[in-house]
Amino acid sequence: MSATTPNPELTARRAVDRDILRLAVPALGALIAEPLFLLADTAMVGHLGAAPLAGLGLASAVLQTIVGLMVFLAYATTPSVARRLGAGDERGAVGAGIDGLWLALGLGALLAVAGWFAAPTLVGAFGASAEVAAEASVYLSISMAGLPAMLVVFAATGLLRGLQDTRTPLWVAGIGFAANIALNAVFIYGLGWGIAGSAIGTVVAQWGMVAVYLVVVARHRTRVGASPWPHHAGVLRGARDGGWLFLRTASLRAALLLATWAATSLGRDELAAYQVAITIYFTLGFALDALAIAAQALIGRGLGAGDVDVVRAVLRRCVEWGVGAGAVVGALVVATAWVLPAVFTSSAEVAALLPPSLVVLGLSAPLGGLVFVLDGVLIGAGDARYLAWTGLVNLAAFVPMAFGVVWWADASDGAVSGAAALAALTAAFSLGYLTARAATLSVRARGRAWMVTGAPA
Repeated sequence: MSATTPNPELTARRAVDRDILRLAVPALGALIAEPLFLLADTAMVGHLGAAPLAGLGLASAVLQTIVGLMVFLAYATTPSVARRLGAGDERGAVGAGIDGLWLALGLGALLAVAGWFAAPTLVGAFGASAEVAAEASVYLSISMAGLPAMLVVFAATGLLRGLQDTRTPLWVAGIGFAANIALNAVFIYGLGWGIAGSAIGTVVAQWGMVAVYLVVVARHRTRVGASPWPHHAGVLRGARDGGWLFLRTASLRAALLLATWAATSLGRDELAAYQVAITIYFTLGFALDALAIAAQALIGRGLGAGDVDVVRAVLRRCVEWGVGAGAVVGALVVATAWVLPAVFTSSAEVAALLPPSLVVLGLSAPLGGLVFVLDGVLIGAGDARYLAWTGLVNLAAFVPMAFGVVWWADASDGAVSGAAALAALTAAFSLGYLTARAATLSVRARGRAWMVTGAPA
């Protein structure tokens, strides 16, 4: 082959890379908006003192668990819409997304009412001090008003991703984040509302994002002639398909709650430091998950069109990009491990606990890149049943690690420092738990059972 003759393999790989980057780069900004909301809250509340910061940690654990369990509203919608798009049914693709919006609104309203009444009980289950529990209850109760908005945003984002549009969610997320920062500054410090101001500012910003999304979806609906009303069969199908993803996510959230319980057992300052560490972990995770979102959309479209060769190419390149990106962001975290704590807390005791844990998080980032990409590939393929069952296996592997850290700290009679105990807990989650996930995902991805082609029934 001469130097001027195009290399078909290289040309195909570049085309896949362009598709991945076209979706992943805008998705990066949209994905990190959610942890950026939490980062903004953490940074602002952190300067109110250790008790409000620890309270935010407990409330966030509960709130993120509820919201995280509903992430199937995006993850089930994206491949469903993408498969229909790949099969040439754009009207059906938009209709499936609209059904997801109605399902999200209904679930959000029910969960918001139930969560408002249950907030004190949910917070009390962690066994924190009365001061910390009071702060957590205030934040959690107010945040329930924004729960329907968060779920509608999930569903709308899933619809647009399925249509291969990740730019619009980027703009909406950017506007929402900027509004959240401004509102929090006014409510927390300007009006002196403390942790309640943080929750109110976030709720207002979330509903503003919903208003923008509804305008965008209405334009797509008009363009393809889809109905604005829910279809009974479509809503039920979305609930059925999302059921397995709900179970998959439940196992992930159970692991996060177990880690929060373990951090609570270590002490107040350790819990506050853990809140900072897990917030940074979520930020890294959502950043790396941009590649998983690209994989979901491209895998769904490729399987809908019956193009298995493209599906395999997307899998291979997303894995390579994921591990490489993890190495880059992980190195940044390690390099700044002794600087970042001051951004999130003015407590010297809390800041001193963080550097070892942040180093552990940085070292685990390449593994996280692999896990998030493979997870996105199988979600895009609709292989949710496998993800649900293996999620239970992964959780079972993490349970003895978390309890082992607490036992080790208790049995040492003070010989183990808080920083060492927190680093051990961070390692159990970001290295031990993710290794279990990587093993179960890799086994599946190497086979062909998940490659089912054609539009959904």
